[in-house]
Amino acid sequence: MSCQSQVSLLSMSHFTKIPLAQTIVDACLFYGVNQVVISPGSRNAPLTIGFTNEADIDHYSIVDERCAAFFALGMAQQTRKPVALVCTSGSAMLNYYPAVAEAFYSQIPLVVISADRPPHLIDRGDGQTIRQPEALDNHVGYSASLMLDNRNGDNTSNQSYNEHQLKKAFATLSQRNIPIHINAPFDEPLYEQADEKQFQPLFETLDVSSSQLLDTSDFLTQWNQAKRKMILVGCLYPGRLSKEWIEYLAADASVIVLTEATSNLHHTNFFEQIDALIAPIEKLDNTDAFWQKLQPELLLTFGGMIVSKKIKAFLRKYPPKRHFHVDPFHANDTFFCLSKHFKTTIDDFFNSHKNQLKYVTSDYQKFWLQYKSVIENELSQYLEQIDHSDFSVFDRVIKRIPEDYLVHFANSSSIRYANLFSFKNSHEVFSNRGTSGIDGSTSTAIGAALMSEKPGLLITGDLSFFYDSNALWNDHIPYDFKVIVINNSGGGIFRILPGEKEKAYYQRYFETTHQLTAEHLCKMYGFEYHYADNEGELDQCLSDFFLKNDQPQLLEIKTPRTVNDEVLLGYFSFLADRCF
Repeated sequence: MSCQSQVSLLSMSHFTKIPLAQTIVDACLFYGVNQVVISPGSRNAPLTIGFTNEADIDHYSIVDERCAAFFALGMAQQTRKPVALVCTSGSAMLNYYPAVAEAFYSQIPLVVISADRPPHLIDRGDGQTIRQPEALDNHVGYSASLMLDNRNGDNTSNQSYNEHQLKKAFATLSQRNIPIHINAPFDEPLYEQADEKQFQPLFETLDVSSSQLLDTSDFLTQWNQAKRKMILVGCLYPGRLSKEWIEYLAADASVIVLTEATSNLHHTNFFEQIDALIAPIEKLDNTDAFWQKLQPELLLTFGGMIVSKKIKAFLRKYPPKRHFHVDPFHANDTFFCLSKHFKTTIDDFFNSHKNQLKYVTSDYQKFWLQYKSVIENELSQYLEQIDHSDFSVFDRVIKRIPEDYLVHFANSSSIRYANLFSFKNSHEVFSNRGTSGIDGSTSTAIGAALMSEKPGLLITGDLSFFYDSNALWNDHIPYDFKVIVINNSGGGIFRILPGEKEKAYYQRYFETTHQLTAEHLCKMYGFEYHYADNEGELDQCLSDFFLKNDQPQLLEIKTPRTVNDEVLLGYFSFLADRCF
C-alpha cells in the first residue's frame, strides 16, 4: 500500500530559523529517517516547521501521542527502518512510553524527539513542564539531552555538543535496533522562519559493521550428536529463513520445529499448535514419561518473544542440556539455561555451517508427527460438535482470510486463539509481543497497513479495541484496511485463568464486563460496519467483508461470554481423552 500523499500546511520555501531544530532535522535525514509522525503542539513548532518543509521526509499528523507512537511503531515494523516521533513539551512525551517499551523489547527502531522548555523554566511552576531529560532511559538505547541554542552569543560549543550527541544516539540505533530519545529545549520565539538554511551541520558516516568470527564448535558438536533437537521460533519477519533450510530441518529425523502464528514459518512437518501439543499431556497421570520423550537434548531458538506459556513452563521444568540462540542483536534467557548467543541472522548462521551439519538417526520427529496428525484430526472432530463461541469464530475467520494479507492480532485471547490454528503461507502475521499489552494494537495495525503492499487486517478482542479507539482518529487509514472485533463483553482471558468467575467483584475488576458495541465509533470515523452473532450471519458477513475495499471495514462478532472458556478448556480435555 503506497503512502497517502502528505501536503505541508507550511510554505515549502521556508525553514525554521532555530539552529537546534535544523540540526535535528538534518541528522534525521543524514542517518536515514524519512518518516516522521508529528503530534500537534506549540513548543515543537520549530521541529514541525523543519520536518514538514523537507521534500525527502514523509510526515503524518496524529493528535493522540499514544496512538501516534504505536502508529509509528507499526510503520517501522514493516519498513524495518527508523521512524521519528515529534511531540510538544510536558506530559505529551510520557504518552509515547507504552509504544517505546514495546519497540524496545521487539527491537523496532523509533526515534523519539521531544520538544522541551528551556532548563531555567523547569520546576519553576511554568506551564507544560516536567523533567523530560532521560525520562525514557529504562527503555531506550540512548538519551541525547541537547543544549539550548545560545542566541545572544557564540553558539559553537553548544552546536558541537549537540551534533556529537546526535551521532551517538543514531549510532546506538543502528547497532542495537532499539529506540532512542532526543530531548530538545527551545526558547521563544518558536515560529521564526527563513528562506534558506542558515548553516549546514557536519555529521559523520556511522561505522556499524558488526561482523565477527563465531565460535560455534560447541554447537556443532552437540548438534551432530543429539538425537532430540528442538527448534523453537518466536516472532519472526517473513522470509528470514530460506526455503532450503526449511526443507533441510523438516527432513531431519532428530529435529522438531515448533512455531507460532507470528513465526511466519510453515511446513507440514513443523508443529504450529504448541499449546494443543502440550496441554493434553498436562492432563495425563503419566506425564513424566511423555515430558521426557519431548524434552530436547539441544534447544535452538531464533526470532523474538514466545507467546505460549505452556512451552515456557515445560522447558523451564525440563531444560535442554544446551540452549543456543541466534539473533543479530539480542538474546533472552527465557528458559534459564542459555549456553550461547550467536549474533548473526538465522539464514547466515545456517549457511555458515552448510557442509558441517549432519543428520542423526532418531525417532524423535516421527513420534511427535504421529501425535500431531491425531491432534489435527481431533480438531476437526471437536469443531463439528461445539456451539458458536470464540473458538469456532477464530476457526471460521482464519480459514476465510484471503491470500496475501497482512494480519495483526491484538493481545491476550486473540493471539492465543490464533496459535491454535494454521495460516496460509502468504499470510504475514504480527502482534505486539514485546510487552504483550492490549494498548496500541489498532494503532500499530494501521501504521503497518499503511506501509505494506498487502491489505491489512486486525483481529482484536473488544477490550483491546475500545482501549485504543482513538486509533481510528487518523487521516491515514488505508481504504482497504479491515478490523474484526470479537466482542465477548469483557476480558475473556480472565475466564480461562483461575478465579471466582461468577462473583460480581471478579466480573467488574477482572473481566470488566460491558455492553459496548463498535457501531457508533464506525459511524463517527467512517468505517463500514458489519455485525454477526451466530455462525450463519458470520458466514454471510465474511463473504462480503473481504470483497469491499473502497472504505475501511469493521466486522463485530458477538460471542457468549460465559461459554467461551468452557469450549476452549474442553478442547484440551477432548484431546487428552482422544490422543492417548
